Amino acid sequence: MAYDLGIDAGGTYTDSVLIQKSDGKVVCSNKAFTTYPDPLEGIKKSIDGLDPEKLKSVAVVSVSTTLATNTILESTGYPVGLILIGNYEIPSDSGIKNCIMVQGGHDSNGEEAAALDLLAVEKFVLEIRNRVSAFAVSSYFSVRNPEHELRVKTLIQELAGLPVVCGHELAQSLGAYERGVTAYLNAQLLPVAEGFLKTVVSEIESRGLNPRIAMLRCDGSVVSMHEALKKPIESVFSGPAASLLGASYLSGHETCTVIDVGGTSTDVSLIHKGLPHLSETGAVVGGWQTKVRALRMETSAMGGDSHIWVQRGNINIGPRRVIPLCRAAVLYPDFMSTLKKRWIPDRLKLDEHIQATKFFVRTGQKPASLSREEGELLALIGNKPLSLKDIYWDRNILPSKKVMGSLIQKRLVQVIGFTPTDALHALGEYTEWNAEASEIGATLLANFSGIDRQEFCLEVKQLFARNMAGDLIAFLMEGVDRTEIKKMLEGSFFARFKVDIPVVLLGGPVRAYVKELKQLIDAEILIPEYSNVGNAVGALAGKGTKRVEITVRTLYSESKYDLKTKGIFVYTPAGRRHFVIRSEALDFAEEFGKKLILDYMAESGLFPDQVTIRVDKKDIKVHAGEIPVETRFIFEGIANSDVYEKALSGQNEFDEGFKELSEQDSLLDVSPV
Repeated sequence: MAYDLGIDAGGTYTDSVLIQKSDGKVVCSNKAFTTYPDPLEGIKKSIDGLDPEKLKSVAVVSVSTTLATNTILESTGYPVGLILIGNYEIPSDSGIKNCIMVQGGHDSNGEEAAALDLLAVEKFVLEIRNRVSAFAVSSYFSVRNPEHELRVKTLIQELAGLPVVCGHELAQSLGAYERGVTAYLNAQLLPVAEGFLKTVVSEIESRGLNPRIAMLRCDGSVVSMHEALKKPIESVFSGPAASLLGASYLSGHETCTVIDVGGTSTDVSLIHKGLPHLSETGAVVGGWQTKVRALRMETSAMGGDSHIWVQRGNINIGPRRVIPLCRAAVLYPDFMSTLKKRWIPDRLKLDEHIQATKFFVRTGQKPASLSREEGELLALIGNKPLSLKDIYWDRNILPSKKVMGSLIQKRLVQVIGFTPTDALHALGEYTEWNAEASEIGATLLANFSGIDRQEFCLEVKQLFARNMAGDLIAFLMEGVDRTEIKKMLEGSFFARFKVDIPVVLLGGPVRAYVKELKQLIDAEILIPEYSNVGNAVGALAGKGTKRVEITVRTLYSESKYDLKTKGIFVYTPAGRRHFVIRSEALDFAEEFGKKLILDYMAESGLFPDQVTIRVDKKDIKVHAGEIPVETRFIFEGIANSDVYEKALSGQNEFDEGFKELSEQDSLLDVSPV
């Protein structure tokens, strides 16, 4: 009997599940804490809880993770240098560091708009190469001509030897700044993705297993490990995709919406007739508009482990994830005595860091470059949780938010605090860990809010449920002002939003919020069996797909009295080609698009007759009946499910990319900067 193993590493838990190949039924599952900052121990413990005999017969391992998504939401990505080529308008509140804008770029026809200033690029790279882990490059109209991006990439590799992500490699749609943001974010995440893949490889190999390993991508498709190694950026948003596919699989509904409550975030997405609803403009994560072709989803930085803090009597949730008090009491034996000291800070000084229920502890990660203030503060923080009062017991000042925030972002300090999970423990609705710690925390925060403990926890629970409902309605009613939705959810006792398709809930204690959700929305709300490991199931439910866009554009002379064709250009992910005859350009575009699909599928062991290619052709005309000025081809290759499964499991040895990853110490420079 053969089995498939699905693994999902979330912000709080790492889930594993075994599915029987013959009938697709879940035979066993397990959850373990995701270990921070190295996920290896969490993955190991999660797999250890599965049937050892069945593990010996695993043919395919498919993995997904929310670690990268959480990195964006928490702003803890690795430092990156961003080079924008052309005249960009950068928002003043972008928050992008280590950025330069240089002369260069192309026009909409792929012609050079300005000469590339390589001297400015060289100076910038030499200045920051020791402070960053990778570079991102985006040039104006690089989707029409990537020449300037490629020249800069070559120069950076010669000068710094660091990974470089180019905007045209990620998306073929227009939007130069958004492509730059996408390249920037994905460059930040390269060390995160590589570290995760290395961990999975080493753990599977250490067990003497010989499966083929696949990874779920952000659009719900799966890729071989070899492809994931070449472009991990296509897999970093795979967690939400896994939840969607898993919810559909477990509930038996090919059309449904999904609310996935994780430790760090809440994700809402939609599947229709078995196909994930994809974003036309690119995924929005943590307020960043990207060009990553992914699920259309509504993501908020509010999860079960989000920090709850009070200020001026108001309850705030997030955006940072912390270790819940109830869990910290189990992880750290002396924590209860620290918590029972009941430090009461000055009400006027309360902020996100100065809280009666917030504690700090080292992660164990070795520090690299630190400022004097960071070094002094880190030296005061030990391996046991301490409040700010304990850290600064002999001083009259408290550390600045900037210094503490920097240590947290560098993953040197982990935070403990009150969370929605603690509120459920204090209410007796969830009993996974130490409820007494949650009760003490709730009492302390309730005192600052002017209400009793029970009322405080119920208010936290209601606020969390309202956020879930708000995310759902904002997703389904795209374009409606979120403020108006919030008014409706907060103010009406006699009206509810109605949702006509099932709403499937995934996540640990989601059952605790069903009553509150039904008071806010009128819908069929489902919590299927194994919903607590739905992401791991979803990691196995993806299909092998590939999407390619190619544009054929006809250029004319500028004179309106003598309209003549200047040439026909074909814009592909590999660059542009010039033709004189339109029919030849169209033939080339169609043949080349199919070739790109088949070449991609061949890397997963598929032959042409095992792949179905759909071609969507759209013409843009100025007037009806005229020759189109532009023709856009969208190629989508889909592998037959059972064929793709055989391709993944057909070899008994790891592919070269797999071996290469397991044997090397690192493919990237991932040392903290």
